[in-house]
Amino acid sequence: MPENVFKHPPHLPLIAPSLLASDFTKIGAEAADVEKCGADLMHVDIMDGHFVPNLTMGPDIVEAVARSCGLMQDVHLMVTNPENFIEAFCKAGALNLTFHIEVKPGQQAVDLIKRIHDLGCTAGVGINPDTPVESLADIMQLVDMINIMSVHPGFTGQSFMPEVLSKVRFLRHELGPHQRLEIDGGIGIRTAHQALEAGADVLVAGAAVFRNPERASTIRLLRGDYPK
Repeated sequence: MPENVFKHPPHLPLIAPSLLASDFTKIGAEAADVEKCGADLMHVDIMDGHFVPNLTMGPDIVEAVARSCGLMQDVHLMVTNPENFIEAFCKAGALNLTFHIEVKPGQQAVDLIKRIHDLGCTAGVGINPDTPVESLADIMQLVDMINIMSVHPGFTGQSFMPEVLSKVRFLRHELGPHQRLEIDGGIGIRTAHQALEAGADVLVAGAAVFRNPERASTIRLLRGDYPK
């Protein structure tokens, strides 16, 4: 059983390759390879064609990845009705479930976090680039992780939006020592360092890892681990 790395106090930054950028013709081998290359967890983007204009994966993919590698799976529910999906993904092997504050604000978010915790998973909440950080006020102390979107959600390969770093800086001072702060979208070597300096400690990287033949060295560089 994979370890839920969100249940431990932050130390080194965590690198989460985004499965959406992998070669789907060999998805199991791709997952196993990034594990071997030093990834800390796997980020899995679930899209419903409604909250975002794209369709991606379902619980069967999560289950297949769980058979292929030992990485914790961080499932990002970019869906309109996340309450309809959490149990299936938890049963498939997800250890963290992230939903969006845009679809479940206020007390709805509080209730959904409790349901996710009751299933034995950690709970994350995502926030889009245009959504004010104040929308997170009701869940700030309840959530295990906040995912700051640094692109508009829905498609891989977009350019990083540096204006979201102000949210990262603000939230880093609001969150406790056991809460993670993830940034997701357009992360490469340069933007990773900007995000780390701002206070992010989980970096979602898609093309930068999966579409790079030097995956192990890229993961080390994203983490800020330069050769001596």
